[in-house]
Amino acid sequence: MQAFDQIQELWQKHEVEVRFSADEMLQQAKKEVNGIKLKSALNILGMLVSFIAIAGVWLFYEYESWTTHAGFIIFLVAILSTTIILYRDYKLISRNDFTAHPKEFLQGLKTYQLNRYRLYNQMYWFYTTALSLGFIFTFIEILPRLNFFQQVLAVAVTFLWILFCSTLLRKAVMKREKERISLLIEKFERITGQISTPE
Repeated sequence: MQAFDQIQELWQKHEVEVRFSADEMLQQAKKEVNGIKLKSALNILGMLVSFIAIAGVWLFYEYESWTTHAGFIIFLVAILSTTIILYRDYKLISRNDFTAHPKEFLQGLKTYQLNRYRLYNQMYWFYTTALSLGFIFTFIEILPRLNFFQQVLAVAVTFLWILFCSTLLRKAVMKREKERISLLIEKFERITGQISTPE
């Protein structure tokens, strides 16, 4: 028992306090913010490329049915509205520098987190519904041109892809992004606390 008490006493004396300076935390947090900005910019770029590709397919091929044109319009409206939302969110985290305006930046980051939550829970279902409706309208004209196997394959792949994106992928991305942004907000709050209270 005495040996245990000696080990415990030695352990208590050997506490190491790990502290990061505000500068180190700030550099790490800025790196993470730049990662979020890059990811957001790539999302916007991907949506714009999708918009241009779908508009190109719509304009350069001839379609006879009004439903196909309606389907493409639905695709383009859904993509454009989502791109506008993504761009608005991107501006929230890129317009303020933390070192110059810490409170505004932190408020922008919290608003960004709330907007992302809304995007994945509300806007995402609008987007998925619009894409599904767009596929239904375009399939009315396109499917009869395919043989039976191609028809089944086109419908099955489309349905499974939308189902996968709406369930597993959406939840995984939402969880990862929520944790990442929450951790970032916590870091910036700690940095603000360290800067405002001198040691």
